[in-house]
Amino acid sequence: MADAGLFVGWGPPVRGREEKGLEVFNEALGYYGQKQEAGAIESSEVVLLSPHGGDLAGFILVRGSEEQMNSLRGEEDFQRLNTRAAQIVERFGVVDAAVGEGVGQAVGLYQEAIGEL
Repeated sequence: MADAGLFVGWGPPVRGREEKGLEVFNEALGYYGQKQEAGAIESSEVVLLSPHGGDLAGFILVRGSEEQMNSLRGEEDFQRLNTRAAQIVERFGVVDAAVGEGVGQAVGLYQEAIGEL
């Protein structure tokens, strides 16, 4: 069961780069699908947000073990895909995430930290 994840978020496309943005988006969907089929990740979920005046337009939540996420981050293809995406959308980012049982662990660490202050 997944206890770790990667939050891959983005804002609006760079003006004039919308078509290329869609191309890279589809490439990302294929990449994560292949990773899931190969067992390198547990799953991925795409979320597209309706226009709301904020910075976030959508995200992909990739789920797996901490080891799977660390391995994914280290892959050249992952880094290349994200570098390309950062050139065609505003405010692109990849953030470590706790999911499933990992949430309880993260809350435990938080409780320890606030208990020490």
